[in-house]
Amino acid sequence: MDMHRRSLSAPAGLAGLGLAGPAGAEFALNLPPPATEIAQRIHDLHTLILWICFGIFLVVFVPMFYALWRHRKSRGHAAHDFHENPRLEVAWTVVPVLILIGMAVPSTSVVLAMKDTGASELTVKVTARQWKWEYEYLGTEVRFASNLATPQAQIENREAKGEHYLLEVDRPLVVPTGSKIRLVLTAEDVIHAWWVPAFGVKQDAIPGFVRDAWFRVDAPGTYRGQCAELCGVNHAFMPVVVEAVPPERFAAWLDEQKTARAAVQAASARDYPLAELVERGKAVYAAHCAACHQESGKGLPGAFPALDGSPLVKGPLAAHLAIVLDGKPGTAMQAFAKQLSDLELAAVVSYERNAWGNKTGDGVQPREVAALRK
Repeated sequence: MDMHRRSLSAPAGLAGLGLAGPAGAEFALNLPPPATEIAQRIHDLHTLILWICFGIFLVVFVPMFYALWRHRKSRGHAAHDFHENPRLEVAWTVVPVLILIGMAVPSTSVVLAMKDTGASELTVKVTARQWKWEYEYLGTEVRFASNLATPQAQIENREAKGEHYLLEVDRPLVVPTGSKIRLVLTAEDVIHAWWVPAFGVKQDAIPGFVRDAWFRVDAPGTYRGQCAELCGVNHAFMPVVVEAVPPERFAAWLDEQKTARAAVQAASARDYPLAELVERGKAVYAAHCAACHQESGKGLPGAFPALDGSPLVKGPLAAHLAIVLDGKPGTAMQAFAKQLSDLELAAVVSYERNAWGNKTGDGVQPREVAALRK
């Protein structure tokens, strides 16, 4: 069961109006089907407010428009003078107040429920970066980055768009069904927003602040969303994908992640031929670096520097490795020390130094990266 909304891949202005965009978005004029209790309450509140507005339209605007048409000057009608009417003035003061109270009570109830993150059964720390999400399952050692998986060829219109264009990732957030999941959100660079419409969750991730949200989804399936805050040039390439699985499948998945982590640590304990490091690094670069520096290594002039022919990349290996590990303050260059394993870091640096026109002939071993972490 895939609860993604294809209208998410349309431009924000078109999607907000429910109009079809260039990615083949469906024509939708209502909220997406709710997949959580909170989303259902938001949907019901939206419907209630819509009917109240429709009632106001019938009671106020329809008679007003009819009166304007029926008593127009071209038919010989003249405006009448009249003075205050205390009963009418009381009525048009009291009735709107009652309407507002009738709207405020259910709205407040829904907002309070949205903010009640207590009694959660699983807490996931979500760290936003340009342009990826990092998920850390608190209380475990499971931690990974979730990157856009749409091929660059589709983005550049060299291939036909896939079914989940710009709404697919290499590693989704996996959660158990029937459990209350608390999200603790922050960001490392600019403001982002974690948004899954089917969950009724849209929470800003702000640098230097910790915000939280929650959801409980009962139906297994894949649910899709996007970053809903304009976070930079690649804002459109920062999707959210959540895979809800039965509790027993989730427990097995956690075990798989721990086993994979142990395997990564073991793989980082030995040396590799340069050719193998370069081959591994190509995949790491595509997942973590190509969004800014491009597959060609040419970068984006004025925004992201080129790596092909870069004095940094072709210069001393220690300086190159240091900036990949620690990032560059004041720029979009992130620190990858916490995002990538020793083997991945060694591979991507080795790839950059031997790809395109860069033929330094040297590389980095995982043990060298591990030594710098200490």
